[in-house]
Amino acid sequence: MAAFAATAAAQTQADEPTKYEPKEYGMSEDQLAQQLNNPLANLITVPVQNNFDYGGGPDDKGFRYTLVAQPVLPFKLNNEWNLITRTVIPFAHVDNVFPSSESGLGDIVQSLWFSPSRPTEGGLVWGVGPAILYPTATNDLLGAKQWGLGPTAVAVWLRGPWTFLLLGIHTWGLDPPDDRQRVNQSFGQIALAYTAPTRTTYFVSTESTYNWNRNQGTVPLQMGINQLFVIDGKPIQFGGLLRYYAEKPDGVADWGFQLRVTFIFPR
Repeated sequence: MAAFAATAAAQTQADEPTKYEPKEYGMSEDQLAQQLNNPLANLITVPVQNNFDYGGGPDDKGFRYTLVAQPVLPFKLNNEWNLITRTVIPFAHVDNVFPSSESGLGDIVQSLWFSPSRPTEGGLVWGVGPAILYPTATNDLLGAKQWGLGPTAVAVWLRGPWTFLLLGIHTWGLDPPDDRQRVNQSFGQIALAYTAPTRTTYFVSTESTYNWNRNQGTVPLQMGINQLFVIDGKPIQFGGLLRYYAEKPDGVADWGFQLRVTFIFPR
């Protein structure tokens, strides 16, 4: 009987869902929800974004779907410094913008940030390093057809439930083909987020680009919400946003939205 009871108890324990263990991620659920706003956090994350953009094109009937995987991997260099890599991998499908529908992998952009392992007393976390443009596009209309290199920097302030982010990248082309201009483009991101005790994050942001060859900027204004869940003992974040293009060149979309999921892995 005792053996049967022990076996039953063991089976019952095995059937119980695994509980979230803060020690695996180095922080509580509330802290984790806020740190997901921080690209320099000591977390392995894989955000997957589904972007839908409407408008633009010859008859203002353009449609663009862009799937973006954005794995972030932190590496400990020593007790004082970390290296954080963020790789942006886009796949796009475009209708009513080019003479024909086009689909394919776009150019991959990888940022490498060297960052102090501890924030300042004011809650500032920062990182600097190189950004690399890889000519991985499988469709000539969806890529620059050249390698690129430039600087990148990011700064994040964490104050109570608030997170403020500034991020910049500039890329110069290295080997443009005869039929393309040399890449000379800047990217800037500004975001303000508030994380509630319910692990819900509300945010406003912009992810702007500026093409210095054409002196043209693209400025989308975005607002959205993310929610952290714990499913079967594993944290996962779902969210979305709406965007309006306040400034854009001819042919670019007028508005769009994004649905996203962020997978989180322990170090």
